[in-house]
Amino acid sequence: MEQPPTGGGAGARVLVVDDDPTVAEIVTGYLDRAGYVVDRAGDGPDALARAAAHRPDLVVLDLMLPGMDGLEVCRRMRGQGPVPVIMLTARGDEDDRILGLEVGADDYVTKPFSPRELVLRVGSVLRRVRPVADPSGEGSGSGSGVLRAAGLTVDPEARRASKHGSELALTVREFDLLAFFLAHPGRAFAREELMRDVWGWDFGDLSTVTVHVRRLRGKVEDDPARPRLIRTVWGVGYRFDPATTEEV
Repeated sequence: MEQPPTGGGAGARVLVVDDDPTVAEIVTGYLDRAGYVVDRAGDGPDALARAAAHRPDLVVLDLMLPGMDGLEVCRRMRGQGPVPVIMLTARGDEDDRILGLEVGADDYVTKPFSPRELVLRVGSVLRRVRPVADPSGEGSGSGSGVLRAAGLTVDPEARRASKHGSELALTVREFDLLAFFLAHPGRAFAREELMRDVWGWDFGDLSTVTVHVRRLRGKVEDDPARPRLIRTVWGVGYRFDPATTEEV
């Protein structure tokens, strides 16, 4: 039987939302032994009530819930304020995974899954939210300095980003992606490189990168249908090109 990672939770509060009591119990046990404070909910309304009473640092959310599905729960939680979400989806349901990313999930794990892998994913996402817990500073590519370009400002330590002085509501991964682009202007990156350098994964579904780039464009571009900051480099990937904002 595989052993859970231990000692990495540092007291962070995780809300596990799954209507399968066996899955919820196993996930809760692994997270608890890894040092997290874990709360459980079996459906959407219960999850929203628990999140309102004790704001979690991260939510592990099953997509297929009775009554109110995980997508709606994610939307409503986002309406209450930013919170990282890892979505649990059935293997092969690519459209559902993409929908989950579209509504703001920061990561997803497909069922059946390794509880150990899930705990590691939880730790990875929380390290992005709490950069002080990751002294190496690897992954975001942003360092500790404030980044500015094309009217955008990103403060990696405060985890705040703005466009022309107006604060941007970004998910964990959207923030990391924007910080990475600002730290590397003019350089084209393949989706595989972005997944490795921003997500910290050596493999995975590259549609994750595509969806996050599309979501980020919707928040930073004047016209997301004709992006001028985050450019598609055909046959390669994407390039942040702030100089093109001055074109007429």
